[in-house]
Amino acid sequence: MFGFGQLIDILRKDPKKIVFTEGSDPRILEASSRLLASNFLRPILIGVPDKIYEAAEESGFNIRGSEIIDPNSFSDIDKMVTEFCEIRKHKGVTEEQARKYLSHKNYFGTMLVKMGYADSLLGGATYSTADTVRPALQLIKTRPGNTIVSSCFILVRPRATGENEVLAMGDCSINIKPNEEQLVEIAEEIIRCARIFGIDPKVAFLSYSTKGSGAGDDVDKMRNAAQKTKLRNPSVPIDGELQFDAAVAPSVATKKAPGSEVAGHANTFIFPDINAGNIGYKIAQRMGNFEAYGPILLGLNSPINDLSRGCTASEVYSMAIITAALSSVSK
Repeated sequence: MFGFGQLIDILRKDPKKIVFTEGSDPRILEASSRLLASNFLRPILIGVPDKIYEAAEESGFNIRGSEIIDPNSFSDIDKMVTEFCEIRKHKGVTEEQARKYLSHKNYFGTMLVKMGYADSLLGGATYSTADTVRPALQLIKTRPGNTIVSSCFILVRPRATGENEVLAMGDCSINIKPNEEQLVEIAEEIIRCARIFGIDPKVAFLSYSTKGSGAGDDVDKMRNAAQKTKLRNPSVPIDGELQFDAAVAPSVATKKAPGSEVAGHANTFIFPDINAGNIGYKIAQRMGNFEAYGPILLGLNSPINDLSRGCTASEVYSMAIITAALSSVSK
């Protein structure tokens, strides 16, 4: 079962660099200080070195050993501008426009990943999800065969046995109302992500209906998406449409979905839309006492992840480990 120890072991064997686009934020500095002390992940902080060191000193964090890159004095900026123009040539981006884009830390940091100066990026402590996702879509792009970026939350709760209960949920933060084909893509990405975190996926496509107990376009969408995903992944236990109680409670599953290999035992949940997904994972987090890690962005060529603007330094530290480890296990 998932624990951060296994991800740290991955990083110790295969050290990585991670870009923090908000290098002077106290939460980023605290997380970077912890990472540097542990010596399994090297932070790259974006910003003006003097200001970053001043902020670190004021907050009492030791960031000696971190790499600090100022977009305004980056030695390879001309090379970066040229590559940026090449990537965005279909939009007619000029050199002047490229330099303007690259003056923004989110674009500059994403290009560091694109060009191989870093392996992954974590941003969004002070700006929106869109400001993290947009440069990633434009520059890193989706993996071959993918048409969208989606997201997954990993939820972790200790059991009395000492092992962790680990669940995967998506898409809870990116796609507002995915169609059938998009749900198939989302499900396949979440299955892949779940396995990285030690989950043997049993996938439930969630609905207000179980096996035809309700009717409507949204029910049909989830049933059809489940069937299509199963056809493409015959070795994975997949079922739907299922109500949440039928998905997780064996006693309910026996009545509502007898014979299902998923019902009553689901650990990987596909939501019909962002409303259900966002509400669902937050109920689990706040009322079920799960720790929620994410959103983990899926479908990109390199790991780029987004922080909540209300994140803590501890959450930055955890998400940095997750993000960097993905660059090892996603090869």
